[in-house]
Amino acid sequence: MFPIRDHNPSGQTPYVTFALIAINVLVFLWYFTQLSEWELNRFFMTWGLVPARVMSGQGLETIVTSMFLHAGWMHLGGNMLFLWIYGDNLEDEMGHFGFLVFYLACGAAAGLAQALPDPGSPMPMVGASGAIGGVMGGYLLLFPRAKVDVLFIFIIFFRIFAIPAWIVLGIWLGIQIFAGVSTPSDAGGVAYWAHVGGFVAGIVLTLPVWLRRGGQGFWQETQGHPPHPETQFPASRSNIPLVRRRR
Repeated sequence: MFPIRDHNPSGQTPYVTFALIAINVLVFLWYFTQLSEWELNRFFMTWGLVPARVMSGQGLETIVTSMFLHAGWMHLGGNMLFLWIYGDNLEDEMGHFGFLVFYLACGAAAGLAQALPDPGSPMPMVGASGAIGGVMGGYLLLFPRAKVDVLFIFIIFFRIFAIPAWIVLGIWLGIQIFAGVSTPSDAGGVAYWAHVGGFVAGIVLTLPVWLRRGGQGFWQETQGHPPHPETQFPASRSNIPLVRRRR
């Protein structure tokens, strides 16, 4: 299940979301095309979030710089897609400056959530996933039943289905928690607890917006849907033909 778009249009141009995507892409292209593998490892050690260094009070700037670094094309592409889908709607609700502060705060909370379980870890953490996890958490609080188009791939066929956001985001969060519990803290790889920490921070930091909207009254009024007409696509299912196994 891979989300590709939502049915929740924004009422203004999401300049901050566009700017964050552009900065992430440009920064990635700058270092990834210029540095050798050895230089890249050194670069991540310098500008990535290393728990052992941050918890000792050094390299605090890496709490921010690590959010704009990615380990590869798929890492960058996946994160930017999720930011593109969910970011514009939160920026619409929070305003440009408010959303920028929210994004950075979620990223910082995500970094600490990854560092605290293993404060002596020497492995650098990079990526916008924690901050984007916060965006997803805020989206879930405000629009739990907004439709999200998900590309479903199963061996030999694929379809696009419109699924409520609470199912898509709930499954994503469940995967992160399960993987975080079952993966040793010193194993490296994906920073699952950063994802979870960012998601929880996103819900908490979006609470003022939700309460200003009326809290439970807002949910009752909208029934969890966006408080404006949803984007209408020609069909919720994909026009891509179903590919069946030949006999």
